[in-house]
Amino acid sequence: MKKYLAEFIGTLALILIGCGAIVVGGFGGVFPLGILPIALAFGLTVMAMAYGIGPISGGHINPAVTVAMWVAGRIPLAQAIGYIVAQFLGGIAGAAILVAILYGKLKGYDIGAAGLGQTGWGPGYLGEFGLGAAILTEFVATLLFIIVILGVTSGQGSPVAGLVIGLTLVALHFPFINVTGLSVNPARSLGPAVFAGGQALAQVWLFLVVPTIAGAVAGWLFCSKTLEA
Repeated sequence: MKKYLAEFIGTLALILIGCGAIVVGGFGGVFPLGILPIALAFGLTVMAMAYGIGPISGGHINPAVTVAMWVAGRIPLAQAIGYIVAQFLGGIAGAAILVAILYGKLKGYDIGAAGLGQTGWGPGYLGEFGLGAAILTEFVATLLFIIVILGVTSGQGSPVAGLVIGLTLVALHFPFINVTGLSVNPARSLGPAVFAGGQALAQVWLFLVVPTIAGAVAGWLFCSKTLEA
């Protein structure tokens, strides 16, 4: 239970801080200058959680990472399922806290109009990219991100693993945030979508499916490497 609680807390923190930088910090409305602080909010939170809860659960805080770890043979299926449930609940809880804070604005806050830092694509969303570009972006970005995670955590691991993982997430925001908002994490997308509703909820399927497939592919690559060795 400690491992599941750690994953819940870690994912909660990721949504609260990352999406909070967008809607509470106000950086979502000042692109391209706002890209750096948003990228740092997500990347540094991932880094902090890697060191904070890593010794307890491994610090996945991402269902796609957990799927990759399971496919690579690093965790059993039952534990992977428990992690994923905890991550989704943590993402929703983090978004709920964010909503509570935003509703504390004296002038009010319209989630439907101003958003909750949700991911998406298409007309009216950031760079207005199409579905094909969104699918390709999420697959490639997630694959690259999880390959780094699996690489730096293989064997004995590295004391700078958390730093490398966090900085990789920061870097991925620069080319890809204008396409989909950059998810690479099903829980990161589901949490805000639950409260934003509308288009965010209608499009969340992509961010549940594509990063998960990319995580499975990354896990398979490392599983094959282990078997061949």
